[in-house]
This record gives sequence, structure tokens and C-alpha cells, in this order.
Amino acid sequence: MHMLYDSDSFVVVQIHANATEESAPGPAAPQLALYGFEIVDKRSGKEVYLDGSWAEMFQQRLSAWAQNTPTQQEIEDTLEGYTGLANTPVSLH
Repeated sequence: MHMLYDSDSFVVVQIHANATEESAPGPAAPQLALYGFEIVDKRSGKEVYLDGSWAEMFQQRLSAWAQNTPTQQEIEDTLEGYTGLANTPVSLH
């Protein structure tokens, strides 16, 4: 996991589900790379996990932000757009 963004309203974490440490031996069989992004809306206490094509689109947004630094308001507005997908309450394990 890698924290990408943390504000009073949102947290964005990039997750690599089957990532291994660099010093660890490689898997015996090829593995499908699993990754995604978790967006937590702190205000509502809900989260959404983006994977597959949603993760690809979000990664493209992040790449664009890396080239043209957005304002915090632009970031918050974009994340607000994903909160409509968030229907899972945040739970601690």
C-alpha cells in the first residue's frame, strides 16, 4: 500500500495486492498483476475500490496531475466525483 493523498475530506491509497519485496524470489508461476486505488470519503465514512479499467482511468488522471500540478480544490472536486460509487462503509479489521 502507498498513501497518495490525505486531506480532511479524503484519503487515496494505491494498493498492489500481489507485490513482493525486491529481495524476495519471484513466483514459480506467472501472476496477474493486481492493483487498484482505494478512495475513502472521511465525511461519509464510505470507501470505493477502483480496479481494472477504473484503476487505469484513475492512473491516467494521476499522470496528468504529475505533469500539471492541480490545486487542492481540483483534487477534491475529482475525488468528490468518485464518492457516488462509494457504498461500502469503512470497517477496520
